[in-house]
Amino acid sequence: MINGGPSGFSNAPVTRTFVIASAIFTVFFGIQGRFNKLGLSYEDIFKNFRLWKLIVSGFAFSSAPELMFGLYLLYYFRVFERQIGSNKYSVFILFSIMVSLLFEVLALALLKDPATNLLTSGPYGLIFASFVPFFFDIPVSTRFHVFGVRFSDKSFIYLAGLQLLLSSWKRSLLPGLCGILAGSLYRLNFLCIRKAKFPEFVASFFSRLSWPSVGSSPAAPSRNVVGSVPSYTGHQVERSYPSPAPSIIEPPEDSIAILVSMGFDQNSARQALVQARNDINAATNILLEAQSH
Repeated sequence: MINGGPSGFSNAPVTRTFVIASAIFTVFFGIQGRFNKLGLSYEDIFKNFRLWKLIVSGFAFSSAPELMFGLYLLYYFRVFERQIGSNKYSVFILFSIMVSLLFEVLALALLKDPATNLLTSGPYGLIFASFVPFFFDIPVSTRFHVFGVRFSDKSFIYLAGLQLLLSSWKRSLLPGLCGILAGSLYRLNFLCIRKAKFPEFVASFFSRLSWPSVGSSPAAPSRNVVGSVPSYTGHQVERSYPSPAPSIIEPPEDSIAILVSMGFDQNSARQALVQARNDINAATNILLEAQSH
């Protein structure tokens, strides 16, 4: 089964912060027994103006099963933060949440159901927006058959997403579809959003947070490599790399794993790191340049 690279939140401080915040919000409202009051409704937005629900709905899940599948998917999608850097991934998070919430509010305005909570809560916008680059940019590495049905290593992620999407039927289906629309607009570079960046101190703030992170290991700093999420093919790089000088240290396994998680071949990733003197961003540029030839 595919993974997001090295275990833990190495090179993914923004994802780590978001996952922990989502868990805390969900547990807090769960202890208070307010799960059923978190969902957005027409009455909340257009009659009682409970704008606090817009904020809460971006973090707190409305049930324990949704929390389990949601955190699993958020944890896996940390691979995108490693690909585009924490700064641009912060922009992706903000854009996905705000645009998906806008679509949800428009859906509530069209449905005009004053009595029923139509939309479940939780970061559905971010999760299902992430399925757009997952579909286009994460390559299939293995395929297999179960009772004659063909699966790939990506199938497990799709199944988890389908479970979350249908967990509350129309209450969860609408937020999920809104998230997919938000992710599609990001990929289409709506309003040049893929070029947007926060001031560097905003992104570095997450790196300074001392959240506990089980399984994290030190790795090379994550910086933005390219202006958008690239497509990776995982083909062998047809480029000759010079033999490493005796003073060059063997590339760390976690750096190799990060490049492999992006879809590059393991041997090519190792060679590129040797040539780049273990600079993971320079190695990524070498691999992308080789693929373009």
